[in-house]
Amino acid sequence: MMKKQHSIYWVCQIGGWVSYALTIFLFAYVLERQISFVFLERIIISVMLGITITHLLRTTLVLSNLRPPTPSRKWWKIFLLVIFFSFTFSLINSSLVEMFRLFEPGRDMAKTESNQFVFSLDAIIANWNGARVIRRLFFGLILDTPIFFVWISIYILWHYIEFANKEEIKKIKLETLIKELELKTIKSQINPHFIFNALNSIRALVDEDPKRARQAITELSNILRSSIQVDKVEVTSLEKELAIVKDYLALEYIRFADRLKIVYEIEPSTLQNQMPPMMLQTLVENAIKHGLGKQPGDCTIKIISKFEQNKHVLKVMNTGLLQPAENDGFGLQSTKERLNILYQGEAVFELYQCEPNQVTAKLVIPIH
Repeated sequence: MMKKQHSIYWVCQIGGWVSYALTIFLFAYVLERQISFVFLERIIISVMLGITITHLLRTTLVLSNLRPPTPSRKWWKIFLLVIFFSFTFSLINSSLVEMFRLFEPGRDMAKTESNQFVFSLDAIIANWNGARVIRRLFFGLILDTPIFFVWISIYILWHYIEFANKEEIKKIKLETLIKELELKTIKSQINPHFIFNALNSIRALVDEDPKRARQAITELSNILRSSIQVDKVEVTSLEKELAIVKDYLALEYIRFADRLKIVYEIEPSTLQNQMPPMMLQTLVENAIKHGLGKQPGDCTIKIISKFEQNKHVLKVMNTGLLQPAENDGFGLQSTKERLNILYQGEAVFELYQCEPNQVTAKLVIPIH
């Protein structure tokens, strides 16, 4: 990751200064200024020097712990550093022009002088014109300082965007972690709720029919084994979910005997579709509780699974009347919470009176 960021930095650094040079050439072309060899040399020196000085500025910012995001109380330090390095750039640039006598005839000198490099120290001292260096330094500061402020602005903006992206990634990871914890919390609450009801069913059979009680314990063992396995995943297939439901209904059938009737309308193509584990069992448990536990007479539990408009539709229908407070039960509330967490509002859960003596719990899950 660090190598990638380092590479991006150098691409932007070199690309930025090359773009600066191309801009100078463009202005020279537009103004119909003659582009001499000396002009090219001075541009090359400016670009190489600019890359070096701005890199030193960046290094200073890093070593001084001023790399963005920077506290507001330290902004004045960045401002002074930009002024200092801009001055350094202009001073070195002006000195190099004077040292190597990179003068353009008719512009830098009143008289034409030789434009050849001078490597003799005595010749450099003899031809050194301090006033000309200071004048060039002054104009250089006026022209170069804005370039450095543009550079530092882009540098700061880049780091703030990078910082914002990192914070967004952290936020997403935190939200994902919270969702996982919420799901685990909900699951840990669902399982004891289910076990409590199942044990009550077995307890009712212990004295009345020990043989059936032993059979009920076997059924409960199968359910617990299945629930422990599916509790490790966020989604499971409808086929596995139905296996748990059938074990549960077999256990409940021992308790309610002929009062309970089960009807399955399952499209084979839906068996491999994914859904939250133990969710169908929760809906069936709720149907048993309100269809048989709170009302006299027989109860028919009908489970329907089909595809409609590229969505998986599950219905659990039971004989009975919908009570106003039924939607506020823990099992149904946990179902809504799990759906909201897993599908981010794309799933739909409804509980309604579909016929005068029939209640429907409808679950619509998007197919991804």
